[in-house]
Amino acid sequence: MSRGRAWAELLRLPALFTVPGDALSGAAATGARPTARTALAVGSSLCLYEAGMALNDWADRAEDAAERPGRPLPSGRIRPSAALTAACALTAAGLALAAGAGRPALAVAALLAATVWAYDLALKHTPAGPVAMAAARGLDHLLGAAATTGRPGAALPSAALLGTHTLAVTAASRRETQGGSSLPPLAALAATALLTRAVARGAARPAPPAPPGAGTPGDDRSRPPLDGVLRTALAAAYAATAGRPYGHAVLNPSPPLTQRAVGAGVRALIPLQAALAARAGAGRTAVAIAALAPIGRKYARRVSIT
Repeated sequence: MSRGRAWAELLRLPALFTVPGDALSGAAATGARPTARTALAVGSSLCLYEAGMALNDWADRAEDAAERPGRPLPSGRIRPSAALTAACALTAAGLALAAGAGRPALAVAALLAATVWAYDLALKHTPAGPVAMAAARGLDHLLGAAATTGRPGAALPSAALLGTHTLAVTAASRRETQGGSSLPPLAALAATALLTRAVARGAARPAPPAPPGAGTPGDDRSRPPLDGVLRTALAAAYAATAGRPYGHAVLNPSPPLTQRAVGAGVRALIPLQAALAARAGAGRTAVAIAALAPIGRKYARRVSIT
């Protein structure tokens, strides 16, 4: 049990529930229903995300020994070599799954894997770190589009919105163990307000029908009034999930409140992804993504999400 918990902490398992919505909302942005290739993209995303988690702790093991001695590596519950091996194996598995979804998906997954490794090994503590993390989340979204239809460009606008949210959360996370500054959570709060407005207003339906064999538009796209209600509700859920903890961190930027705000920002990805799917007219996909939120919240009570 203790070894299993150590791996759950290393891989930050509650955060795993924020990953499937990237590929699913990316597929929705193309105007196509999810297919078997979308499922491969979700599997690839999960593997590459967990590879990044393991690699992150391996790269930060000296820093964690000083600031977070209870983490799995500095506490000795998991050997550094095991974490590095897991990162390599999960990266290989993620690329293999993407290859099964076609060349466009493999190309995006390879770029995503390179971004993840560059972030953890070189960019994390530089000014480019938050931008790299935002790019990784955006690429994860494009992976779903590339796998489903081969047209990742159709998902670029929604990928930019996901990337903006991730940029704000990552910038706030850089001071989560020290606290002391209200500026990062204030910037994240402002970004949340702007993103809420963007997804609540909606957008034009994604367009062209998918090529043969790549999925067809979902029949739930024929109910615009219902889509509007769902989109607005999910946008409100996104604002509520992230906004209040950010506000608390602005008023009192202590390490515990900053960490809580960062955790809320990570969890808020789920309603944001769901709102983006609803914004694209894929109501069923939006509901499926939103259903992951209570599950992730349940496990976050047992294992830290950050």
